[in-house]
Amino acid sequence: MSESASWRDSLRLYKDKRLLTIFLFGISSGFPWVMIGSAISAWLTESGFSRSEIGFFGVVSVAYSLNFMWSSIVDRVRLPVISRVLGQRRSWILVMQALVAGSCVMMSQVDVVTQLALAKSIALALAFSAATQDIAIDAYRIDVMPEGDGRRMSAASAITTAGWWTGFAGLGAVPFLLVGDVISWADCYLFMAAVMVLLMLNTLMSLEPQSSREQAHRKAQNRYLAMLSQRSETASIMLVGLLGLAVMLGVWAILGMPGVADPPAYSVWLVILMEITALSFVLRTLAQWERDLSANGTAGVVGHLYWHHKTLGWLFSTFLEPLAEFFRRNGVKLAVSILLFIFLFKIGEAFLGRMSIVFYKEIGFTNEDIGLYSKATSWWVTILFSILGSMVNIRFGLFRGLMVGGIAMAASNLMFAWIAMVGPSTDLLLMAVIVDGFTSAWSTVAFVAFLSVMCDRAFTAAQYALMASLGTLGRTLLAAYSGVLVDGLDGNWAVFFVITTLMIIPSLIVLLLLRKRLSAVMDAARE
Repeated sequence: MSESASWRDSLRLYKDKRLLTIFLFGISSGFPWVMIGSAISAWLTESGFSRSEIGFFGVVSVAYSLNFMWSSIVDRVRLPVISRVLGQRRSWILVMQALVAGSCVMMSQVDVVTQLALAKSIALALAFSAATQDIAIDAYRIDVMPEGDGRRMSAASAITTAGWWTGFAGLGAVPFLLVGDVISWADCYLFMAAVMVLLMLNTLMSLEPQSSREQAHRKAQNRYLAMLSQRSETASIMLVGLLGLAVMLGVWAILGMPGVADPPAYSVWLVILMEITALSFVLRTLAQWERDLSANGTAGVVGHLYWHHKTLGWLFSTFLEPLAEFFRRNGVKLAVSILLFIFLFKIGEAFLGRMSIVFYKEIGFTNEDIGLYSKATSWWVTILFSILGSMVNIRFGLFRGLMVGGIAMAASNLMFAWIAMVGPSTDLLLMAVIVDGFTSAWSTVAFVAFLSVMCDRAFTAAQYALMASLGTLGRTLLAAYSGVLVDGLDGNWAVFFVITTLMIIPSLIVLLLLRKRLSAVMDAARE
């Protein structure tokens, strides 16, 4: 096949009608960020609230950081009545969209000046509904595409990225254009509710992906029941208690360790180590129980069941099996390596993003420069280059897309090092923003497609949410030290950006070590 024909084949993938549905779902994912972010911040600012009060309102977005905790429920639970009509994926999406729209209507009836606590509660409900919608949408995007097809996963990842930015930046600009002397922010939330209602039509018109998820869950639950029925009640409950403790520690750390005044920097890493230790012990214990059953010839044989056996069986098969299946399918060494790659891949980009505005201001750019060159270009640059980046991934495969895209993403940081040495040149800033937008979009599409291909179809929502949260955790935890690094360099921005460029190396080394075992999966599209 010639190269030109290959490029034509890449373009043909975008004729798939399912991509229009995915694009509209992307809009539905991006638009709620306006409701809980820029719109409410602007409303509170105009109502006379302080920066501190507005900042505390942003805590509602923690729902997006925690959504992996209930993602398994989206895989396992069928909503009464509506799932019979729409199917499991679409029913979850539609109900969450309705809750987001309803929350917007409720917000429009609130006087934020006198009912701030109520407004926070509604915003929190909106955020949790939107975060749950994202779980179901990500799972739908993966399930609706052929399993293991990296080419179509790349196309779907690009389209959902384009849709997200259209909802966040495109539609997100409309409320600011509407609000004025005639339309209030309260009325604007009615407009946003109407947009969500229109997006619900896409959910109703889409097709539910085919799945054998229920059989896989039932098989897993029976396996856990067989293990639990052969074990003492004390051992089973202690295992659940340890798992619950790990979850509570994770939530406590994500929320900023409430109750601890000025926790030391190493405390977060200590919690992570405790989390890993607890989860490793639980998984190893269950694996040993399963080996014992097989060795005794009682695998699949269920003994006498009590209510706690059934409860524990459901909990294990719903919340623990997605992680256990990932390790079982890939093997411990490969699974750990994959998770390490996910944790490290975007760290350099996160360091740049966390310090970008500080850099712009210190180097001498004005607010107008930042708004025009850094912010206004983000929407179209991301959309255009997501498509172009996905075509490169489709043409050369996901492995090469991740490798070359990762190097290009890191190397683009050198553009900012150039600006640091030259000074506030708007021409260089525009060039840097465009180059960074292209490489970031390219690598992001490859990364999202990689996560999608790594998911088992029985546990799509849970596994994707877990891996995506791990990637976010890496960027959040390590990028928090970006300011410390700049201070340690005495404000030498050029050296800072060179260091962020080199931060890609550990993840690419891990990726190279995984190449032989992952190439067949990631490059399945080329077969």
